[in-house]
Amino acid sequence: MEKYLEQLKTLIIDFTPSVLAALAMLIIGIIVIRFIVRIAKKIMIKRGLEETLTKFLTNLLSWTLKVLLFVMVISKLGIQTTSFAAIIGAAGLAIGLALQGSLSNFAGGALIMIFKPFKVGDLIDAQGVLGVVKEIQIFTTILNTPENKLAIIPNGALSNGNIINLTAEGKLRVDLTIGVGYDEDIKTAKKVLLDTLIANPKTLKDPAPTVNVSELADSSINFAVRPWATVADYWDVYFETLENCKEALDKAGIEIPYPHSVEIQKEG
Repeated sequence: MEKYLEQLKTLIIDFTPSVLAALAMLIIGIIVIRFIVRIAKKIMIKRGLEETLTKFLTNLLSWTLKVLLFVMVISKLGIQTTSFAAIIGAAGLAIGLALQGSLSNFAGGALIMIFKPFKVGDLIDAQGVLGVVKEIQIFTTILNTPENKLAIIPNGALSNGNIINLTAEGKLRVDLTIGVGYDEDIKTAKKVLLDTLIANPKTLKDPAPTVNVSELADSSINFAVRPWATVADYWDVYFETLENCKEALDKAGIEIPYPHSVEIQKEG
């Protein structure tokens, strides 16, 4: 018994400095990690990174530093860290392979938040979906379509595809085609259409609306009717232009041609 007690005493004396040093390293390391994470967060906020991305990156930085600190602490206790490094490497590889798609979406989300091709509230056309950006998350972007449907698009595909930002310039051109009969006077029809566009208070004056002959079709002379509108007024201008132009042409006595069916009677 005395022999075992003597051995225990020797072990305690031998390991006490290492334990105290490891404990001190742990406490100081945690304090340093918090300081580094706080500084990194301030830098990200100062550079205008999205809140979601900032939170994710600071958490990732914190856990990475904590893992490194853990390895240093157990190394200070005299435990071989080679096996731990191999386990961490294998686990990282397995997780990377399992989450390959998710990592791609994360990278895409990071690129979107850093380069900002669009922001929350913008109307965009991407991946075959037209909608207003409701939320930009780490892995997905959520759009609200004109039909009030939620569209969830993976950021990996979104960042690698074409993105049309309809809000960025603040103005949109409404493209319409309106036809009149060949017997009508072109200049008169053009004036009626242009006056109708100008009379709409939602049509922008700069750029000015335009009306031009775009096609001599089989049964009509087609005009390219091009008013400009803000993003918020786009659909109002679109529908009001169609209705107002129809009423103005009818009032001016200008015919809008439509297909006629000709009935042929057989003699018998």
